[in-house]
Amino acid sequence: MPSNTTPPPPPAASSTPRTVPPPPVLPLAKPHAPGPDALPPRAPVESVVVSITRVGPDRGIPLPAYQTELAAGMDLHASIDGPLALASNARVLVPTGVAIALPPGFEGQVRPRSGLAWSRGVTILNAPGTIDADYRGEIKVLLVNLGQAEVTILPGERVAQLVVARHARAELMVVDSLDETKRGAGGYGSTGT
Repeated sequence: MPSNTTPPPPPAASSTPRTVPPPPVLPLAKPHAPGPDALPPRAPVESVVVSITRVGPDRGIPLPAYQTELAAGMDLHASIDGPLALASNARVLVPTGVAIALPPGFEGQVRPRSGLAWSRGVTILNAPGTIDADYRGEIKVLLVNLGQAEVTILPGERVAQLVVARHARAELMVVDSLDETKRGAGGYGSTGT
């Protein structure tokens, strides 16, 4: 994104909750005829079975779902009874109405939705939030409004995305010293700005 692009102005504050229009659905790219510069076929995407159940009141909220063929994250929806006002610089824990059981060796990463952050200044405070394979409670999203205007979260609105990813479990080994590298202990800003 060019650096001179500015976000759209925040919506005017109102005592009446507004309806957020759905984002446009973009068509998938059409396949090209193979030619000398054709890309190799895509490798199959790994699939893993994740058990899911609804928790709390049945509000008719959709289950998490991928929005495009190659999306990495499934959208999570706000499972709330009515509009939820989120003041500037305020945070709120938004229930999603679902709980999952991940297999060992996998984690759930709760990440912000870029459109929500760009258009309204709303993101996730502890991004990415981690769902461990042994957690069985409701997935909740810790939203924060970094914009200057109050934002209204509507029932069923997509508020985050869930990425299921493999992870390793570290086995710590205490040593007298660490091996040397060119970078060494260089941290914040050590490689330039």
